[in-house]
Amino acid sequence: MLLYMSQSQEATSMPLHSVSVAGVVVREDGRLLAIRRADNGTWELPGGVLELDETPEAGVVREVLEETGIHVEVDELTGVYKNTTRGIVALVFRCKPSGGTERTSAESTAVEWLTQEQITERMSEVYAIRLLDALDGAGPHVRSHDGKNLIPAR
Repeated sequence: MLLYMSQSQEATSMPLHSVSVAGVVVREDGRLLAIRRADNGTWELPGGVLELDETPEAGVVREVLEETGIHVEVDELTGVYKNTTRGIVALVFRCKPSGGTERTSAESTAVEWLTQEQITERMSEVYAIRLLDALDGAGPHVRSHDGKNLIPAR
């Protein structure tokens, strides 16, 4: 890190990555919070890009509230996921709801509490696995995907 900081950006060819956060919000009855994204209509976890001046946990709390109207308490990191095509590293945290009322936002056209079966039906595998990983208690998981398919660990 010190070497990188002492060199100009032109002198290094470090890849650029975006860091995002997402919350697996689990209700007492086991249902999971999901949104239908406004930009592409896909079902995903609530989340988004981590801001430079915030901790990952604060970012999850902010993103879930912005997209769903639900306040959360962060329990633990359950996975790290990299989209190798887009250079996005997502930190996924299991959370529990602590208040608020479901509502849509500029980023979500639907907010619903889904069962595990509904998650696997509505979400692509690369997003559904994040919810399922958060529930298995064996994390944190580290996985990569190309935007469509999981890439097997080597």
